[in-house]
Amino acid sequence: MSNKDLKLALVNSHSEEAEKSAEELRKLYSFVSVEEADAIVALGGDGYMLHLFHEIINVNKPIFGMNLGTVGFLLNEYHPENLIERIEKAMPFQLHPLKMQTTTMEGQDFEAIAFNEVSLLRETRQAAKVKIYIDGKLRLEELVCDGVLISTPAGSTAYNLSAHGPIIPMHANILALTPISAFRPRRWRGALLSQAAKIKFEISDPAKRPVSAVADTIEVRNVMSVSIEQDNSYTKTLLFDREHTLEERILNEQFIS
Repeated sequence: MSNKDLKLALVNSHSEEAEKSAEELRKLYSFVSVEEADAIVALGGDGYMLHLFHEIINVNKPIFGMNLGTVGFLLNEYHPENLIERIEKAMPFQLHPLKMQTTTMEGQDFEAIAFNEVSLLRETRQAAKVKIYIDGKLRLEELVCDGVLISTPAGSTAYNLSAHGPIIPMHANILALTPISAFRPRRWRGALLSQAAKIKFEISDPAKRPVSAVADTIEVRNVMSVSIEQDNSYTKTLLFDREHTLEERILNEQFIS
């Protein structure tokens, strides 16, 4: 971004460190409301950023996050100095969420969006049994598992990585389909799909083997079917310091032992 009269809004998580840092920044810079701002400065961790995406889903302002959490994968390092210059020189990256549509055993339909992943999880001690369709074609007759997830590139280093899924470069235009503790097929490790793919999961025997579906933080229980596709009607623009972009972070993550 480049603008001598750049108007910034400041938002932060409720952690003690984020509150303290927000107070520090307010002594150094003038801030306006989110509605008036050209860009938003966000203080917190990855969880707070995810919460912020949903809170301001219809606000089309770039976000420059500074990490005051644990990992901070979606944020820059916290430095109070030269904030305006950093934002003016920052590299933008656009994120599009996934749209999850579910039908429950009670016949109710729910819809939610996810910037990280949509995950299906067994609700009881019994493993879930899931059919997987890609673009209308049955690709896997039966996955016996604790769960299965669809991850965006931005979410590929979160739950997806913990489930041994692949880390996806941001410009790869693919999604990760990753099983969670798969029992059958025994050696199936998942698949990489086009971001244009339409994915559908059908739950076998949902009364005996109930499954919940989670889009980021929104959970729908007792689902019978879940459809997922990328939703390009929503866009979130993240700003990164040029020397430490999200693309660079993803590349670095793949070489950490």
